[in-house]
Amino acid sequence: MSKLLLLKGFEVELFTGLPTGEHVGVAAAATKDLHDFVKEPDHRNLEYITAPEREYDPLKEALLAPRRRLRDWLIPKQLTLLPGSTLSLGDSQKFERSDPSNPYHDLIEATYGTRVVTASIHINLGIEDLSLLFAALRLVRCEAALFLSLSASSPFLDGQPTGAHSQRWIQFPRTPEQVPLFLDHAHYVAWVEEQLTSGMMRNERHLWTSVRPNGPNRPYSLNRLELRICDLITNCELLLGVTTLLELRVLSLFKNPDQLDPLKVSQLTAEELSVLGDRNDLSAAQNSLDATLNHWQDGQSILCRNWIHKLLEEVMPLANDLNLVHQLLPIQAILNDGNQAIKWLRAHSEGESVQTVLQKSIIEMTYEESSLSSSGVMWG
Repeated sequence: MSKLLLLKGFEVELFTGLPTGEHVGVAAAATKDLHDFVKEPDHRNLEYITAPEREYDPLKEALLAPRRRLRDWLIPKQLTLLPGSTLSLGDSQKFERSDPSNPYHDLIEATYGTRVVTASIHINLGIEDLSLLFAALRLVRCEAALFLSLSASSPFLDGQPTGAHSQRWIQFPRTPEQVPLFLDHAHYVAWVEEQLTSGMMRNERHLWTSVRPNGPNRPYSLNRLELRICDLITNCELLLGVTTLLELRVLSLFKNPDQLDPLKVSQLTAEELSVLGDRNDLSAAQNSLDATLNHWQDGQSILCRNWIHKLLEEVMPLANDLNLVHQLLPIQAILNDGNQAIKWLRAHSEGESVQTVLQKSIIEMTYEESSLSSSGVMWG
């Protein structure tokens, strides 16, 4: 089966803090001792990157092993890993530098402040054929809101509900503000060069959007699609389920480009599709599974959870062929029971404090990792 699957890898951002839920920054110290972690500009979160794999079982270990090493490092300091994608208990008024001497961090703090102090999951799919890569980028750009909705886990900021399910995506500075639906590689290269010349992008990495092409020498040499919109998904089984849905959707596009490439199928123009995608992303950030979105095929309204149900039905024959049906079960559970943001807001509406909600989730996150270990995952 592996030859039929794409290479997959993750960039995982994590918050550290106290078991009571308050954030405590340790990135500068942690990255000195743990060489597979890298610093973010604010030291309350840090990041690790998994090596690309085609099969899903090695991906599970690749995700869990760094977390275990970090936990082992945190335990003597009476610290832990925190769920959620924002500074749920604060302080979002203060930027806490991980590297005060870094000039790029100067720029980030001065330009964006704590809007960028978030935790997320970036999912990378290896696609070397450039025509297929840009077709996949178009489809995923138009459906990114669905993946945000499954992952939404940031309804709190500074100890209060924000009114959104993904406060992270509401506050994070999408840069540049207007990103077109790329027609092909040449269009992308010309557009990036224009942004760099004008200063809208400070470097080739300064494209902070829901999905982007990635590779060893952007914008010229590309080999993967990077979905950046997802909130932090602490449950490993759910993360692999979301990744499976994404991969099946892209593989379906490869088999049927004339049916799934928005540029070929949609009744809307490329400009209208880019606006629709951005608007859907914000709607999903606000209400996730309960958001009313607009379908890229014709612009018609559709409830987010109904659209996800529709996608599951469409990819199921391919999932059967690739023996991946079991990987999608966590998504059905989310549709039935709610994502993390919905569960947290439900508990809060029933009288639990934000801190209590977080404390219970910290315990749950630790237990989930332990149960995966005891059920057969070999720790590295």
